[in-house]
Amino acid sequence: METKEVIFELRSKMGLSQEELAEKVFVTRQAVSRWETGDTIPGTETLKLLSSLFDVSINTLLGSPRKLVCQCCSMPLDDSTISRETNGEFNEEYCKWCYADGKFAYTDLKATIDFLSQHISNENFTPGQARAYLEEVLPKLSYWQKKR
Repeated sequence: METKEVIFELRSKMGLSQEELAEKVFVTRQAVSRWETGDTIPGTETLKLLSSLFDVSINTLLGSPRKLVCQCCSMPLDDSTISRETNGEFNEEYCKWCYADGKFAYTDLKATIDFLSQHISNENFTPGQARAYLEEVLPKLSYWQKKR
């Protein structure tokens, strides 16, 4: 879905007119109209306001152009699993289990792999396969790169 469709859909779900949305994010009705026709996209600060108003990530507003994964555990991210900062803003780098209330749940790579390999395994993905996957992927993620 493109940004224009996302904004139109979210605005409509909230029952807002273009003018009402414009007032809430401090732009003109014409700016909202241009977003919804695809002539322009909102600027960075306006995207932050829209994200907060609609309770979706900026990535969602932009039509999910990036496939987000948690930079600590490699879990795919969507609006229901993305972490939040203490002020309520989305943090699109981490899942809500790895980063919450401004704190990281994991600090040791080996302990993280031990824990996750038991919890992500299932009948199709054994603990051994999970461990091999995590040992390959996790060290490449930005959270663990910074800890080196």
